[in-house]
Amino acid sequence: MSIVTVQLGQCGNQIGFEVFDTLFTDSHSSQGLCSKRENEAYQASCQERFFREEESGVPVARAVLVDMEPKVINQTLSKAAQSGRWKYGQHSCFCQKQGSGNNWAYGYSVHGPRHEASIMNLTRKEVERCDSLRGFFIIMSMAGGTGSGLGAFITQNLQDQYSNSLRMNQVIWPYGTGEVIVQNYNSILTLSHLYRSSDALLVHENDAVHKICAKLMNIKHISFSDMNQVLAHQLGSVFQPTYAGEGSFRYRGNPLGDLMEHLVPHPEFKMLGVRNIPQMSENSLAYSTFTWAGLLKHLRQMLISNAKMEEGNRNFKNSNIPPRAKLHFPSCHRFIHSLWERKRYIDHICIVFIVEGFKDPALYTSWMEPAHAFSMWKTQRAFNKYEKSAALVSNSQFLVKPLDMIVGKAWNMFASKAYIHQYTKFGIEEEDFLDSFTLLEQVVASYSSL
Repeated sequence: MSIVTVQLGQCGNQIGFEVFDTLFTDSHSSQGLCSKRENEAYQASCQERFFREEESGVPVARAVLVDMEPKVINQTLSKAAQSGRWKYGQHSCFCQKQGSGNNWAYGYSVHGPRHEASIMNLTRKEVERCDSLRGFFIIMSMAGGTGSGLGAFITQNLQDQYSNSLRMNQVIWPYGTGEVIVQNYNSILTLSHLYRSSDALLVHENDAVHKICAKLMNIKHISFSDMNQVLAHQLGSVFQPTYAGEGSFRYRGNPLGDLMEHLVPHPEFKMLGVRNIPQMSENSLAYSTFTWAGLLKHLRQMLISNAKMEEGNRNFKNSNIPPRAKLHFPSCHRFIHSLWERKRYIDHICIVFIVEGFKDPALYTSWMEPAHAFSMWKTQRAFNKYEKSAALVSNSQFLVKPLDMIVGKAWNMFASKAYIHQYTKFGIEEEDFLDSFTLLEQVVASYSSL
């Protein structure tokens, strides 16, 4: 039940490395109050999904690396090889010597058609190494040129050539203050195209991740590497092996399918967000203890208040759900450490009571039954040095405001014809912009009307 990861552009390749390194390191460490048998089952499940074996005995990531400049790919290959624990495939990379200049049109209309055969051939070879392909996990930004433009093009090709396989795009939302002058154009073009060709968009906002680094990780001078490690922890907590049944060693075989079955019940609603608790620096972790009751109360409060991180709010008396913060679609609430590990009966009752709070009908849209809108997965293993941790993946209104802002800014630029020539000279016409505006305005309206 394997997943092929496609890493696109500087952002996608750097995050992809951190995700693989986190998953491999975690699966090969003996964590949590679980037996040797379960550790072995956990390790085998993780390896089957994300790694394959070569004659050298060093696990190889099931990944295709793509960038239009060689620097980041060379760095990524080197870091993986130097770890000595795992590596990327020797012939799983594609790069050129000319980037996309932060121009979505150049990545989509020039690099895409020019290098389509080579990139899809690498992907086909990686797919053929899987005993059973379950889908593609595509990591990319949406504000640059290669990751966004070429990423949208490759996702479209994956839809055409592997129509029976699932596609989940992990998309990095740009800083609100701006990274490049045309980031809003790039963003609306990326999102509108992915909405047509991807099954789900797992979105991380740079501003939110930066805030986690500053406030929870206590990092003074935040680098992209710091942010990528936070992202890898959250993504790893979503994709690590878990099971739904109690006392079972049979892990879920299709994490992409399980996620989408519960989280994407309608093609108009594809945007997913992740909340993870706790997250803190290693120095703080060494002196911290957690209870399930505390973690789950905080996670539910984050959900209700639409908070991307736990900010020390200890007042749970006011649990009214503001309309804009409502969770309207299935949330997959996954416990990284077994809920039933505790032997004391009172703990068991407390945890069950708190979990029931996630099934509150007020959290969901009227046409979604809470019993079907909430799924819980678990494992007895700790994750990434956290003895207890929980991740919540949800499909909700959390991106209505950021999406509306990006569409509004892009529309204002488009109305004055600013920078349009940079796109039209590579084949993206004004009608393409208008189609993108129409689609995303419909997405905003659909989420807002819930």
